[in-house]
Formats: sequence, C-alpha cells, structure tokens
Amino acid sequence: MPSVLIVDDLLSIQEMLEAVIQPTGFATAFATDGEKALARYKAEKFDLVLADIDMKPMDGINLLKQLKLHDPAAVVIIMTAYASTESAIQALKFGAFDYLQKPFRVDELIATLKRGLELRQFQATRAATSPATAPAAVAAADRLIGDSPANRKLVAQIKKLASAHNSVLLQGESGTGKTTVAEILHTAGETPAAPLVLLDCALSSESDLRSGLLGQNGAGGTWVQQAKGGTLVLQHLQSLALPLQVELVSVLRNTALNFRLICTTTVDLEKLVEEGQFHDELFYRIAALPVLLPPLRERTEDIPALVKFFTARTRNPFFDASLCEFTDDARAVMAAYHWPGNLTELHQVVSQICATADTRVITSRQLPLRLHELTDWPKLADYLAGQQRQYFDRVLRACRGDKARAAQVLGVDVAKLG
Repeated sequence: MPSVLIVDDLLSIQEMLEAVIQPTGFATAFATDGEKALARYKAEKFDLVLADIDMKPMDGINLLKQLKLHDPAAVVIIMTAYASTESAIQALKFGAFDYLQKPFRVDELIATLKRGLELRQFQATRAATSPATAPAAVAAADRLIGDSPANRKLVAQIKKLASAHNSVLLQGESGTGKTTVAEILHTAGETPAAPLVLLDCALSSESDLRSGLLGQNGAGGTWVQQAKGGTLVLQHLQSLALPLQVELVSVLRNTALNFRLICTTTVDLEKLVEEGQFHDELFYRIAALPVLLPPLRERTEDIPALVKFFTARTRNPFFDASLCEFTDDARAVMAAYHWPGNLTELHQVVSQICATADTRVITSRQLPLRLHELTDWPKLADYLAGQQRQYFDRVLRACRGDKARAAQVLGVDVAKLG
C-alpha cells in the first residue's frame, strides 16, 4: 500500500487529512514539525510527503530542502494557507512536486497525491532500467563534437540527464546546438519508438498554440497528446505570451508524467522572471535541470574537429569535400573570429566554402570578409601563448601584411613582428 507522511502541527488538520486520504488506498503517518518529519523519513520508507509550510522550529521549505538533500527523489507536496502563491513558488524552486493552497478541495488533494505516486513509481522503474540506457547516452553524446573543457562538461551533463524524467531547460545563444542536445536526450533516454515532438513557440500562432499545446481544461492539445510516452520540446519558450504561460502551468500539472519536457531559450529566463516578463511558477516547473550551452567563442579549440565533421558532410561536384584542408592562417583567422552565429554559422561557412572550392587547400583568403574584420576579432594573446614565432607570421599573412593591424589583433607590440 502506498504511504504518505503528513506533516502539520495542528491535530485537527491531521485528523481531517487522514479521514479523506485513507479511504483512497494510502497508508498515513504523521509528524508535527519538520525536524520530526525528517527523522521519521530517514528511519522509514514513504512514497510521498504532504507538508504544511508554516511550522516551527523547521518549516515546510526547510524540511523540503533537507529531504531533497537526503533523498533527491523525494516527492514532496507543500500545503500553504497564504492567499498569494509566493511561498508555493518558492517551494517549486527548491524541488517540491506540487503545492496545495488551503482551503483545498478533496478531489484536488487526492488527484495531486495520485500524480505524486505516479512519479514515485516512475522513478523506481527508471532506477531499475537506467544501466541499460548508459550505452545509448554515451553513443548519443558522441554527436557533441570537441574536446574542450566546456564541451566535456556539457557531455558529462548530458550523460547524467539521459535517464532522468525531470524537465530540462536548455539555455544558450542561437546556434549553440540546443535542438541537437534535445534530440540526444530523447534518443538516449527513451525507447526507439517513443515520439519526439518539436514545437517552436516563436513560429507558432496563438491559435495554434492554444489548440496544439494547451487544449481544453488543462488537458493539453494535439501536440501534447502526440508526445505521450516520449519527449515534447518547446523551442524559444521566451516567445510564449504571458497569458499562455499561465495556461501552460495547468497543462504541466495535469500531464507532467505523460512525456518528458525539454524547453530551449536564447535568453536568461530567470532574469525575465525578476522583471515580471516570464511566469515564475512556469519557470520553476521547467527549470528543474538547467543546462547552459557554451558559445563557440568559448570553445575555439574545438573548431578543427568541428570543421572536419562539417566537411565530411559536404558535397563538392569535383572532389571529395572531406579531403579539404584549411591552412594554418585560415585556422588562425577562424580561431580569432567571435562567431555570433556559433555552430550554425561555422557550419554554413565551412559547407559553403568546401562545396564550391576548386582546390582541396583552403586559405584565409577564401574565408568570408566578415571573419577578417578587426572589430570581430578578440585578442589572440591567449591563443598564441607558448606558441612559436611562426604563428605570428601566419596571423600577419592573415592580416595581409598589415603589421599594425596584426599586432593589435595579437595583443603584442608591433616591434615583435619584425
């Protein structure tokens, strides 16, 4: 029989909750404050914790924090009597499954408990099968090209998240590979037949979003139904209008276990929450597992491997484009450029050059002019640290013999260029 630990300092509330919960098939246990609840949870096994937020000496929020430290999979439902949702949002921020505002309806309470139990059972199933997903996670993460510290950190995160069912928030500039990471998480964490539904909030009309995403009475629309048993990816979530964000919260409360939710954004959503431009409860429901994708300018050492990857997927009518080689001066220019379009821009540059080149050797002169613009070049001092004099000469050639310009780009005195 599933069990729920009820934490409330009022005996009358305990008795009322026991009277309505036990007939639905839950075994109940009680604690009068957070400290006693924590000790009892550690000593016994409970599927759910239903805790009041206003208790002493340890309140519901601190109990939630301690429970999550002890058991990250703990399913905690917070009860609050406050008219505002501020305390409830705080609970979601620290990992609560859901919240109930007093006075709540009995059917709402039971429905929330049942959804919490479904999550607990789902977690147990995932834990039992997660070793089998590890090889898939490793293979899928191989799509993230590069051996830079930033990319290695990203790969390690993806491998950890592959078997989790929690919602994931992918943050990063345009072109950093958020859709690719979403596909990797889906491939590594689901069965091959599981559906993957991608929805771009920036390109969808309000009417389409209402019918496809929100549906009727918080049940979710056609896209949500199609994602059942798989993954729903909401791209450019920051583009979703505030009224629709509020309705999406209801959909997620009712359908959270039907699919894995992955959201992507190019902006700092937490900052938008602080500015009142993004719904706070929605943010804390989708940001359980945030991942920040690094821009290409912070992983320029990956450019040679990425170039090789992109050339292998380019077709040239005259020869095998995968045999294209970029000269040292071309690589120096590419490493110095700031790549505002990130991986997407690099892919476009490499594929366009290799598809139209009449020679396998690609020099800096064949690169787009914008890559040579001084205003786009950061200092190369770090890039060239410890390197031989030949690199100075190569960058000088990339600057077409302009010593003053090359010295400024390199961050060195012009006299060092001879």
